[in-house]
Amino acid sequence: MNLANKLTISRIFLTVVLITILLFPFYMVNIEFPKFLIGTITVDVRYLIAAGIFAIASITDFLDGTIARRYNMVTDFGKMVDAIADKMLVNSTLIILSAQGFVAPIITVIIIFRDTVVDTIKMIAGSKGKVVAAIKSGKIKTTFLMLGIVLTLCYNLPFELFNLDIANFLLVLATIFSVISGIQYYVMNKDLIFGNDVEKEKKEVVENK
Repeated sequence: MNLANKLTISRIFLTVVLITILLFPFYMVNIEFPKFLIGTITVDVRYLIAAGIFAIASITDFLDGTIARRYNMVTDFGKMVDAIADKMLVNSTLIILSAQGFVAPIITVIIIFRDTVVDTIKMIAGSKGKVVAAIKSGKIKTTFLMLGIVLTLCYNLPFELFNLDIANFLLVLATIFSVISGIQYYVMNKDLIFGNDVEKEKKEVVENK
């Protein structure tokens, strides 16, 4: 359990805390989070706490990979848990925010659908002993997505005071890059995906001759 893996595990722990803060019915145990007014916006401290936790968890996503590569701490366990931690953090938060009316459901559906396709491609590649590396458009998508989620949890402040919907703008950009990167992953790996079937068909043709 090296430092990089500890950071990854901490992201899973932070995600559980985040989900609890966003979903637990605190009113049932007589706990109420303070609310205050900024301009015309009523801000619930619960979401600001969630934004802080999400931001910290997002930073660990950057740090664990950087540390693992720089100090030769890359492990199969780390790769597996990192992928799980990423999906738990981002997708769970998106689903909750969609259910609570903060994020358009279509954004959540497209991003999760894309992640499912890309993860399937990576799984197929792994079964054939190949590694599908992260691509630039995917990293851009992740950056826009995490920034958009943090701003959404912060009620799009301070931009909301100037009628600038930066949070949704970043989420839309993340969705666009999600589609672009998903298509790129498929195009770059389609030969790998269908490779065995093609070779098998060629072999059968030769044997029939």
